[in-house]
Amino acid sequence: MTRLEEGAIVLLLTAMTLLTFLGVILRYVFNTGLSWGLEATTYMFAWMVLVGIAYGVKVGFHIGVDAVVKLLPFGGRKVVGLIASGLCLLYAALMLIGGYNYIDTMYILGVEAEDIEAPRWLLSVILPISFALLFWRLLQVAWRLLTSSEDVSLLGDEAAEVLRAHALETGEPGGERRP
Repeated sequence: MTRLEEGAIVLLLTAMTLLTFLGVILRYVFNTGLSWGLEATTYMFAWMVLVGIAYGVKVGFHIGVDAVVKLLPFGGRKVVGLIASGLCLLYAALMLIGGYNYIDTMYILGVEAEDIEAPRWLLSVILPISFALLFWRLLQVAWRLLTSSEDVSLLGDEAAEVLRAHALETGEPGGERRP
C-alpha cells in the first residue's frame, strides 16, 4: 500500500507540474490557455495533500512538539501516545463522516465543477477515501503503541534523524538505518 501512496503522490505532482508548464507555454507563447487548468491543478493538489497525510503517518514524517512527553517515563509516554492516537482517530472519523456527507450532498444535488465537465462529487471523492486511509494508518500506529514493549512514537524525530545521518556519514556508532 505504501508504494501505491507514493506512486499516487508522484503521479499527481508530475501531472500538476506538466499541466502548469503547459498552461504557461500556452499563455505566453500562443496567447491562449486552458480554461480548466487551474481547477484541475487545484483538485490534483488537494488529492496529493490528502493522500500525503496518511502516507506521512505511515512513514513517521509528521512532526510535533514532544519535548515534555520525552521527559516522561516509558509508561507515561505510552499513555500520552495512546491518548494522542485516540484523538487523531476521532478527528479522522469525523472527517470521514463529513467527507462522505459532502460527497453524498454533491451527488444528490448534481453539482458540477466550475471549469471541468465533471460532477463535483467525483472530483472530491478523495475526501472520504483519504480519511478512511488516515484512520487505518492511525489504527496501525495505535496498535504498535499498545502492543510494543519498545518506545514507539506517533511523530517523526528530526533530531534523531539528523544524528543518525551524521553517524552514517562519519562511520560513528549509532548510524544504523531504521527499518
